[in-house]
Amino acid sequence: MPSLADLIAALDGWFPPATAESWDAVGLTCGDPAATVHRVLLAVDCVPDTVAEAVADGAGLLLTHHPLLLSGVHSVAADTGKGALVHRLVTAGVAHFAAHTNADVAVGGVSDALAARLALRACRPLLPDPAPPVDQLSVYVPVPDTERLIAALAAAGAGAVGNYTDCAYLMTGTGQFRPGPGANPAEGTLGELHSGPENRVSMVLPRSRRSEVLAAMRAAHPYEEVAFELTEQPTLPGNTGTGRIGELVEPMPLAEFVPYVAQRLPRTRWGVRAAGRPDQLVRTVAVCGGSGGSYAEQARRAGADAYLTADLKHHTTSEAVAETVGLDRELALVDAAHWATEAPWLHVLAARLRAEFGGLQVLVSEQVTDPWTLHAH
Repeated sequence: MPSLADLIAALDGWFPPATAESWDAVGLTCGDPAATVHRVLLAVDCVPDTVAEAVADGAGLLLTHHPLLLSGVHSVAADTGKGALVHRLVTAGVAHFAAHTNADVAVGGVSDALAARLALRACRPLLPDPAPPVDQLSVYVPVPDTERLIAALAAAGAGAVGNYTDCAYLMTGTGQFRPGPGANPAEGTLGELHSGPENRVSMVLPRSRRSEVLAAMRAAHPYEEVAFELTEQPTLPGNTGTGRIGELVEPMPLAEFVPYVAQRLPRTRWGVRAAGRPDQLVRTVAVCGGSGGSYAEQARRAGADAYLTADLKHHTTSEAVAETVGLDRELALVDAAHWATEAPWLHVLAARLRAEFGGLQVLVSEQVTDPWTLHAH
């Protein structure tokens, strides 16, 4: 069984804390990293009902999307609301961990799960984060030493592309040089022009690993003076970021799209509502789990016909819809319960944890912790 530290290491790898918003409070709230965890309960909120469920289920970890201590506190005394929850967790030996805005932007995160619920195709981030900066290294090496050099560069961090490693492009040609006074050539004679078959080896590398890769290149190369080219690649949009945008399998009018959304999201009293023409055709859909009203304009600019998110405000909605009337592409806004747009991620995360930690029991809370409990038409 994994330790709590093992679980945290995996979660931080999937949802790096550095990608969380500056105001956020992600990570471990309470718990002993050295403790062994046999069972995990996943929930959107750390509230009395989910804490009670974690205790009753014998969970060693309650993992939630929303932090328990998001706002600054000066006390967790047991006679305060949040303090009582902390005390109950600690007393029962249940750790608490939150992955919030860092899980929103990640691959396999909240918005990816929401897009998957709608079966959107060809999804990409609505507001992509820049991809990590990359260099391209081209180095010239005698043919017999090529394999050893590539292995050294790969071990230092070069040549990784997606799920592939040891990626390199080779081109064979002829290299030449004339060793001068003071040189100690691995091949050739002082003062004489030397030529021989060489490979040009090109590999990409994270800019953060530049020093390590260049050091490995010099250590593995047979020549005392290494001929190479290093080029900084332009920064491109990455595959992480806020929201997602993709295509429906079949376009449908807004009047059909709204119940389509309602059927695929967890049921809440809030339900699903929309602003826009009922007969408006919806093909391209943008989504953002949680409160994403401020990204409506980005959704319109990205070419969305409809934008699904939560917590939409009157003026934001009215202006966003009205300003697209008469344009080639009108934007409809679809508003669902905040909890409902984030809950689908729990099942995605549960499957990932089970695959990573065989034997670990991973439970998903079925409690609807959306705060809205009554709705009258």
